[in-house]
Amino acid sequence: MTATLSYRTDAASAPDGTEISYRQLGDGPGLVILHGAMSSAYNHMELAGALASHFTVFVVDRRGRGLSGAYASDAGLPEEAEDLIAVLRKTQAPYALGVSSGAIILLNAAPQIATLTRLCIFEPPLVSDAPTARAALARLNSELGAGDLAGALVTGMLSAKMGPRVFQCLPRWMLKGVLRGAVRHEPPTTAAGYVAMRDLAPLLRYDFSVVVEMADRFEQFRSVGTKTLLLGGSKSPRYLRDALTRLAQTLPQTSVQMLPGADHAACWNKDRGGKPEEVAATLRAFFA
Repeated sequence: MTATLSYRTDAASAPDGTEISYRQLGDGPGLVILHGAMSSAYNHMELAGALASHFTVFVVDRRGRGLSGAYASDAGLPEEAEDLIAVLRKTQAPYALGVSSGAIILLNAAPQIATLTRLCIFEPPLVSDAPTARAALARLNSELGAGDLAGALVTGMLSAKMGPRVFQCLPRWMLKGVLRGAVRHEPPTTAAGYVAMRDLAPLLRYDFSVVVEMADRFEQFRSVGTKTLLLGGSKSPRYLRDALTRLAQTLPQTSVQMLPGADHAACWNKDRGGKPEEVAATLRAFFA
């Protein structure tokens, strides 16, 4: 579907003047999709296509991806939220989906957008162990500073408990070898397709910064009064499911739904392990 899907591109201007690009397709009430780490708008185009018969879908590329501008060196959660707010204000979309770290950004932006009437929050990596999160970010920054992309990818994968379960048991040197080979042989980034791991790895520091800034700060989300669906996969890591449980106890208007057999990649295209049709069916029911 992603190869033939018809869309147009547009952009909103962030407060610092940076252009935040998005892909627009479909017809109906507006629905903004914001991706998480190690992905871009392209990872979610099959989901957008499955929603396009009911909504005008705006699939955002966060900074450093697609046609969006670059990060400032000191960017953090406030700047990420400002970027999303710029898109939400331009599109006037009443609905929004935030995926992973994009869900944390959406939760922070939502109280500032009166036009939002419903949110879907997919598996935000909200953690209670702030020291461990800070240590992971420090290690990640050190590896990136040394040009060790494979090491940074391993740190990101192990810290977030992503990848095949067996990877969590393998030594770091072995995982680095596997990822070094994967990076060497992967296709390069193209303007319309997937962003390569070698280009996504340096951006992990911004996703990890978002996680660190919101570690053990669930109470802050009591100000999110928008009706919210908390969505997760039954096969996702336990800490992500625990985060949804704690959010359900915090947000004033919320419900929780788990997708059987799905994991953290559920919102992605099928060739990346996603279940876009199942996610789209759930979103259509909720936003309708």
